[in-house]
Parts: sequence; C-alpha cells; structure tokens
Amino acid sequence: MSSEANSAEAAAPENEKTEKAAQQAFNESTSDLASSLFNPSEGYLQGSHWSTSFQGMATEPFDQRICDALMAPINEAEVEIKPDGLLYLPEIKYRRILNRAFGPGGWGLVPRGAHSVSGRTLSREYALICLGRFISQARGEQDYFDDSGLATATEGCKSNALVRCCKDLGIASELWDPAFISKFKAKYCVEEWVTHAVRGSKKRMWRLKTRQWEYPWKK
Repeated sequence: MSSEANSAEAAAPENEKTEKAAQQAFNESTSDLASSLFNPSEGYLQGSHWSTSFQGMATEPFDQRICDALMAPINEAEVEIKPDGLLYLPEIKYRRILNRAFGPGGWGLVPRGAHSVSGRTLSREYALICLGRFISQARGEQDYFDDSGLATATEGCKSNALVRCCKDLGIASELWDPAFISKFKAKYCVEEWVTHAVRGSKKRMWRLKTRQWEYPWKK
C-alpha cells in the first residue's frame, strides 16, 4: 500500500471527528434562542422574592378611589367579540384601568417560573403585584406556528396572564356574567353564515353589528 493511501486512511477518522464537532456546534448555536426561553434558572428570577412570595395578599382592601376605578362598569363600546362568540376586552384596556387605579409604575407582572411548551402552545405563570402587594397569579398561554414567532408568543403569553390576573380585581367582571353576555349579544352582535373566499367553506360566525366581514370571509 502506498504512503499516500496510508495517510488518507489515517486522516479519515480525524476528518469524521472534525465534521461531527462542527455539526454539534451548529446544532447548539441554532438552539440558543429556544433554550433561553425554556431555561428554568433564568438570571432575573434568581434572588427575587416575588418569584415565590405572596407578601401582602388579602391584608386589607385598597382605598375607595382605587376600588371605584377597578370595579367601574364596563364601557360597552370597548367590548369586542371573537368569531366563535367569545366576548373580550382588548388587553390594552386592562393596562389603562390598572394605570388609572395605581398609576404607571404602581403595578407590574412578575414571572413565577420559566416558559414551558406543549405542542405549539407556549405558557408561563405570572403574578400581578400592585403597590407592593401580591394580588393574583395565573398562567398565560399563546399558540405559535414556528420558532420565528417565539418572541411574539412570549408577549402574547404575558398579556393573556395579565387579563386572567385582573379577574381577581373585578376588572371587566361582566364578561364572565352569563346574563350580561346574553344581553350584549342580543343588542350589539349578530351571528351569520359566511363563506371563505378561497376554500369555499361555510361557517357560522359572530361579529359586532357595527363591523363588516373582512377578507377572506364574506356573507
């Protein structure tokens, strides 16, 4: 066997090792974003007592001015309806109510753990803290379709948790009242058969009477 052949055979294992190492490095680099989202020991959770504390919970009611702002009757003009008939208040409205009640900087959401993922649903526990007191805790969730949408999903997850936490403060409590829901739908909403412009499929969906169907749906 020639010396060139011997050299080639000796180099082959080294080349394979190099290729495997390069592939491993590539795999690790491409998973950096996802691993950072699901890391249970995220730095800003460490040493924060709010990641586990229930300090101030149910110690005393807030003053009357704050209670009035939180439990004010819902503005029906701000209520929206999803195609499946679910009534909701846009998340930004909850933030504005909290700002009126406690002032900007007087409340905040604190993560109570790392993100978790099940299928294509991202979720995370958050606690609502107002004036230095624990108020409520809820798990927010948000669906996503590919890894490029993870950043947006984390924001949706946080917003969903905020809405759920606000239930314990009485904000927009009418949206969970069957009597209010029935009256609101009868007064402001309509359910119709609509057709998908591309697929041609038909479906019964809800809309506000003041809105029109948008593409790809049409009556």
